Amino acid sequence: MDSSKLYDQVREHYSSASRGTSVKYGEAVAKSFGYSADELANIPEDANLGLSCGNPLAITSLNEGETVIDLGSGAGFDIFLAAGKVGPSGRAIGIDMNEDMLARANRIKATQTQTAPTDHITFLKANITAVPLASGTADCVISNCVINLVPHADKPAVFAEMHRLLKPGGRVAVSDILAKKALPEKLLADIAMYVGCISGASELGEYEAWLKEVGFNEVMIVDTGADINVYLETGEDGERKDSCCAPRVLWRRSRPSCCW
Repeated sequence: MDSSKLYDQVREHYSSASRGTSVKYGEAVAKSFGYSADELANIPEDANLGLSCGNPLAITSLNEGETVIDLGSGAGFDIFLAAGKVGPSGRAIGIDMNEDMLARANRIKATQTQTAPTDHITFLKANITAVPLASGTADCVISNCVINLVPHADKPAVFAEMHRLLKPGGRVAVSDILAKKALPEKLLADIAMYVGCISGASELGEYEAWLKEVGFNEVMIVDTGADINVYLETGEDGERKDSCCAPRVLWRRSRPSCCW
């Protein structure tokens, strides 16, 4: 399938996901992938749609007054959490190509104005391969289970944008799903597995090469060993179902971290 059709399928899938309402499901998935109860209590619960595959903010320290950009921000889950860390003197900028996700994020932002400052939070519509922000904008760039949705040929452009957007000395923290070995052709052709963040997973060596080719150094990729079956085995009530026949996992949720 060509890139334009893949993007269309991803938009359709995540437009549907933007209408999700199960708070318990979102909480259960987030906790499975490293978010603490305190973190979940300090962000709007409607921003958590259970789409994470890790917690990029757990592997980078954000400081008061910094600017953070989230590539593929969805309903704003990580941006609202980051906004509390950088404070009103900082900036928290979410980038997403899906209008329905952006609409949800902005509705949530509007409901927060009575309880917390939101002027430093911005959501922009854009493809993460071409972000409409000046070079050297961010102290930190994060992304959470989104790069695997970008067509393979376009993935290097994402890493180039990360590098361009960062100030000298800036850092990147990404949670993503990486393949441990080449995926079978049948799986690669499965669009449901693609929009579900599986068949678009890159191999570890590719990921590391893309980061280094655009100029990042001190690249570290950590296999957390997290079980991505949590998506299928967690019910709307947040309870984990028993699974006697889970498929053998050929991929892992990994957390790349790098700086330049």
